Amino acid sequence: MMRLVPVRETILAGAILVLLILVASRFPGFVAPSNLANVFNDTAPLIILALGQMVVILTRCIDLSVAANLALTGMAVAMINVAMPGLPIPVIIAIAILLGGALGAINGVLVWKLAIPPIVVTLGTMTIFRGIIFLISDGKWVNSHEMSPAFTGVPRMVLLGLPVLSWAAIVTIFLFAIMMARTQFGRSIFAVGGNPHAAVYTGIDVGKTQFWAFVVSGALAGLTGYLWVSRFAVAYVDIAGGFELEVVAACVIGGISIAGGIGSVGGAVLGALFLGVVKNALPVVNISPFWQLAISGSAILIAVAFNARAGRKKGRIILKEAEGAK
Repeated sequence: MMRLVPVRETILAGAILVLLILVASRFPGFVAPSNLANVFNDTAPLIILALGQMVVILTRCIDLSVAANLALTGMAVAMINVAMPGLPIPVIIAIAILLGGALGAINGVLVWKLAIPPIVVTLGTMTIFRGIIFLISDGKWVNSHEMSPAFTGVPRMVLLGLPVLSWAAIVTIFLFAIMMARTQFGRSIFAVGGNPHAAVYTGIDVGKTQFWAFVVSGALAGLTGYLWVSRFAVAYVDIAGGFELEVVAACVIGGISIAGGIGSVGGAVLGALFLGVVKNALPVVNISPFWQLAISGSAILIAVAFNARAGRKKGRIILKEAEGAK
């Protein structure tokens, strides 16, 4: 697994580089540092959510409610800001993270304690969360003129040449790199996804690990909910509709195995960046945005085929080792 991950990342990084070269041949301004920084900033929400989704998928689960969690948390903090415009922004961000984590915990409990398949749980909560948004907002929008300047200004605030939104993604990448490589929780995630039965014998609680994976994913969705709503200065029922599919696609393209146990932080980030470059590049070169779906779909199929081939190769190696032991 350790040898395979860098190969996947190298191939994906090469694909992104080739894509940039092709776009630059028709529109050189696209690869200007300032524009690439804008592309990264535009992709930052996807990067943050993909890292949370990565943790869930590595434990052999999936979270299809991340976009609905984002929307519900974003609407909640927007309404709080309208009702209490003087509330400090750090408090609002803390509320967003805690609320998102609580929504993720609902998914985790249902998967852990009731043993309901994750895809069924998160499909259900996705619909429920969207319904709750309609109930608390009465179907109305929260617009920019209702939000305080401090609320909408944070993601756009520039520090060391980059907006806070970009720094949020960079800090998340750094923290997840440490968590997955240096902590017991990170090792437990890989163990649960790689072989849950063996993980039990080593003292790892599989259900609890999956629960906390959903909490982490939900907390990041909550953070992204605030960043999304404050950046675009609007909150409504259908915000980020269908974005959960892009999040899953970023993980799969980045080499996160849907069977669990295989993947890396770098892979998830590169998968999100690939989709971000495609999304921003196609309109620039006058290609229909509908081609984005075709390119993303093709990339997913190639990634899944790569995963399947790697899995078969790994299985053959294990069989050879077993025969040799005899």
